[in-house]
This record gives sequence, structure tokens and C-alpha cells, in this order.
Amino acid sequence: MSLEEKINGEIKKAMLAKDAGRLNALRAIKSAILLLKTDKNVGEITSEVEISLLQKLVKQRREAADIYKQQNRTDLYDEEMSQVVVIEDFLPAQLSEEEVRTIVKNVIEKVGASSVKDMGKVMGMATKELAGKAEGKLVASLVKELLS
Repeated sequence: MSLEEKINGEIKKAMLAKDAGRLNALRAIKSAILLLKTDKNVGEITSEVEISLLQKLVKQRREAADIYKQQNRTDLYDEEMSQVVVIEDFLPAQLSEEEVRTIVKNVIEKVGASSVKDMGKVMGMATKELAGKAEGKLVASLVKELLS
């Protein structure tokens, strides 16, 4: 079952349950999927593309929530964070920091990296291996820490 089919089913459930917050988040995901389908630069929509789309949506919501928090707009902050929770339901389970650290160490050994100059090589391989399982910011900070 594709992500779009799952979202459509969840939209129906949210409508029946009259859950407006969840419904807004699901409609945002559906809208992003439709925009992706009409984008001429995107070929086939694979599960990797769907995961990166969901990660992008989560990142956007978190950035907006941070801005709202700085401006003391707790109502809008809460709404954005509730949408993050709904969107994350469709992402694979995130790995803990220790699990990510272990994978990054293995990648560093495979690549044979020894200094921060090799960060690009390590990041390329690590992001492929951890796609959808860890945030890029966390991976980058761990790579930098382990290579320093």
C-alpha cells in the first residue's frame, strides 16, 4: 500500500472521528504528495522519495514551531507540534543517538576516514545508510565529533 493510499484511509478515519487537528496534518501530507506527483523533475515516487518528503514536512513544522515559541505564540506552537506527531507516525522508527553513533563509527571504519577533511565521504555514506532512520543534523554532529 502506497503512502497516498494510507493517507486517504487515515483522512477518512479522522473525518469520522471529527479530529480536526489530525485531519489538517493529513491533508497537508496529501497536498505535498499531490505536488510531488505533478513535479516534472521527479520521476517515479519510491518509498525513499516518500520518506524524504515526510522528513521535509517534519523539518518545516519544527522550524515553524521554533519561531512560534520564540514569539510566545503557544497556540500556534502546539498546533505545529501536533502536526509533527501525526507526520512522524508515517516515518520509520527513529534510531537512538547511541545506535546512530555505532553506525557512524562503522561507516568511518569502512571509508577509512581519519580527519574532518574526510567528513564529506563519511556523510555521503552515512546518510544513505541512515535514510529515514535519523535526522541529518544528528548524523552530521556525530560525524564531526567522531572525526575531531
